Amino acid sequence: MARTVRDAAWVLGAIAGRDGRDNYTLASPHPISENTHRVTHERIIPDVTRSSQLKLRSAKVLIVGAGGLGCPAAQYLAGAGVGTLGLVDGDTVESSNLHRQVLHRSKNVGKLKVDSAIESLRDLNPHPTYIAHRAHLAPQDAADIFKNYDLILDCTDNPATRYLISDTAVLLGKPLVSASALRTEGQLMVLNNPPRSVGDKTGGPCYRCVFPRPPPANSIMSCADGGILGPVVGTMGVLQALEAIKVITATDEEVKPPSLHIFSAYSSPLFRTIKLRSRRPNCAVCSGEASVTLETVKSGSTDYVFFCGSVGPEKLLLPEERISPREYRTKYPVTASSEAIGTVTKEPTIIDVREKVQFDICSLENSINIPISSILSSATKTAQNNEVANGSNPLPPWLPADIASSDSIDPIYVVCRLGNDSQIAVKRLKELGLDRGGERVVADIRGGLRAWREQVDPEWPEY
Repeated sequence: MARTVRDAAWVLGAIAGRDGRDNYTLASPHPISENTHRVTHERIIPDVTRSSQLKLRSAKVLIVGAGGLGCPAAQYLAGAGVGTLGLVDGDTVESSNLHRQVLHRSKNVGKLKVDSAIESLRDLNPHPTYIAHRAHLAPQDAADIFKNYDLILDCTDNPATRYLISDTAVLLGKPLVSASALRTEGQLMVLNNPPRSVGDKTGGPCYRCVFPRPPPANSIMSCADGGILGPVVGTMGVLQALEAIKVITATDEEVKPPSLHIFSAYSSPLFRTIKLRSRRPNCAVCSGEASVTLETVKSGSTDYVFFCGSVGPEKLLLPEERISPREYRTKYPVTASSEAIGTVTKEPTIIDVREKVQFDICSLENSINIPISSILSSATKTAQNNEVANGSNPLPPWLPADIASSDSIDPIYVVCRLGNDSQIAVKRLKELGLDRGGERVVADIRGGLRAWREQVDPEWPEY
């Protein structure tokens, strides 16, 4: 066992461009020869050859997303000695990121993620060229960024960006390593490999080939809302780095059939593999019938937000249907006497639409929990709601009787974690007729509990 561990350490050191004393050797006149010489008396991985190391050092890899997937992927690619690493992200580091986004440190909270990540990567290996793209990936810029790289890693967490990344990669002939992770599960695919021209059936499938239609917008859950176990997303990010190394160092004869790898932390076995079909003959981007082009992407004619059925949260409700946490507390203040007994004077019902596990962590006083998943699963139709007041049509079972009562006109305010799901819930409650034709206030607390912490209660738990 000791010999095996020692051998592994030497080999990994060779790939990373370090010797057994953890010294970088890339700057020496013959770095490959030195590294090879250092491991000749140890076991050598047959797949890691001199040619492989040269390919890694000349490779240019773009990582879109410097979060839970992008951090470990970048870490291992930098350690492997990839010549150029580009990172795309417009977000800043938050303390709630740190448990899973392993390149970021507490001192960098508030700093742009790409800058924080590159700072850590340079500490790991200063020799690669690191390029920061300090903005979210946008259709008008994607092609100009992608064209400078050999391989793309999709480390994002929303469908619209996934389709944009895949489309651009196909149209520019770039292979793509795509992964996702949520809660305790993850998925991994290598797409557009080999990267053939549009219409060539021998090319690898793209994201649209695997998922021709996006999932329903109301079924999509982010890590912020659904939660994520750090080692799960870390596992998927490390596997992305591994697949990237395999793509970079492979010959044409070594390209494997496309597969979808599914990881489940609490299953046995941990991994399942599903064989994917080749390119779809009517795919909108990689087939001979393609309607998506670089021009339609860049001009905005290919509307990814519309295609995925998602709308910016600010467009869901009118201003009068929303109230800020500060305005809410001003309108419904906590009096001295009510503070003593833990109640609030004349406070309306607050519906918290987070999932129960989050509601149990912390909740506002006088709030009840109705998860957004329950609200969206209701089969009650808007057209039937005109009869609700007369009691001829039952409301969904998740709605408490006192709120559903035709006699109740007490205000209802809806809150969630970030202020997105609450807007969807407000629209749904109004569709169910709970606003009594405008006589009853049904409104959203703008910005959710994060804004509540910022505007009302600095001690509110942040998770």
